[in-house]
Amino acid sequence: MPSHEHPHESTDRTRLGPELATATSELAAAGVASPRVDAELLAAHVLGVHRGRLLLLDSIRAGELARFRSLVADRARRIPLQHLLGTAAFRHIELAVGDGVFVPRPETELLAGWGIERTSPGDTVVDLCSGSGAIACSVADETAASSVIAVERSPAALPWLRRNAQAFPAVRVLEGDVTDPGLLASSHAQVSVVLCNPPYVPDGTPVPPEVSDHDPAEAVFGGGDGLSVIRPVIALAAKLLKPGGWLGIEHDDVHGAAVPALLDAHGGFAEVTAHDDLTGRPRYATARRV
Repeated sequence: MPSHEHPHESTDRTRLGPELATATSELAAAGVASPRVDAELLAAHVLGVHRGRLLLLDSIRAGELARFRSLVADRARRIPLQHLLGTAAFRHIELAVGDGVFVPRPETELLAGWGIERTSPGDTVVDLCSGSGAIACSVADETAASSVIAVERSPAALPWLRRNAQAFPAVRVLEGDVTDPGLLASSHAQVSVVLCNPPYVPDGTPVPPEVSDHDPAEAVFGGGDGLSVIRPVIALAAKLLKPGGWLGIEHDDVHGAAVPALLDAHGGFAEVTAHDDLTGRPRYATARRV
C-alpha cells in the first residue's frame, strides 16, 4: 500500500535493529555483563512479546521507543535487569521482584533441582532464607510436597515472598530468623528436605553495582568469613530433619571445603557432598541426616 495513504506510519516508527545495536553499545560501555541479551529483553518487555519474536519485528513506535531508551538508560546505571522487568525467571516460574528483595540467581536453580529430586509426595520441605520464594515456589511447582515452609526475616522481602507464594497453596510463609534456635520447634524431626540459600559473601568482598546498590546487604553478606548464617542453619536443619532427611546449602565459591567440613564436624550428617555450579565453581553442599 502506498505510504501516502497512511501518513503517520513512517514517521511514528523507528527501525528496531539500529536501536538494539545502540542500546547494546551503551550497556557494554557501562560494564553490563550481557549487553545484547539485556537490550533484547528490555525491548521484548516494552513490546510485550517473547524475546524470540524480536526477529519478526522490524520497527518500534515512538512511545515504545521512548520507554525502551529510558529503560536502557536505567540499566546502564546498573539497576538490575529484573527490577526493570519486574520479574525474575527461575526454573519454570516467574517471580515478582523489586526493591528490598534479593534477585534469585540462575545457579540457585541447581540447589532447587537437587531438593526437588529428593522430595516425595506428602513430604514437608523447609526453605530457609527464602527471599523472593524462588526455591520454595519451585518445590511446590514441581513436586507433590504437602507443605513447603518458606522462612524469611526481612520486613522488606516478606511482601515479595507472600506475593509469589500466593500462586502455590502448599507454600506457607513464616516470618522468622534462621539463627533463632527456637524456630519451627513444632516441626523437629518431621521435615524431609531443608534447603537454604543464605547470605554467604564474606564481608568486604567486592560485588557488582547491581548487588551493592540494589540487593539487600543482609541477603548478601554473611559476616567476616561468610559463614555466620550457615553455622546456625546447619544446627537448625539437624533439629528439623527426620532421620534420612536431606539438607542442601548454597555457599560462596571460597567455601568449597569449609561448608562440607562444618557438616562433617556437626556429627549428625552423613553422605556429605560438595557440588559445583555450571562454571565449575564450588556452589552448594548437601548431606543426609543420620
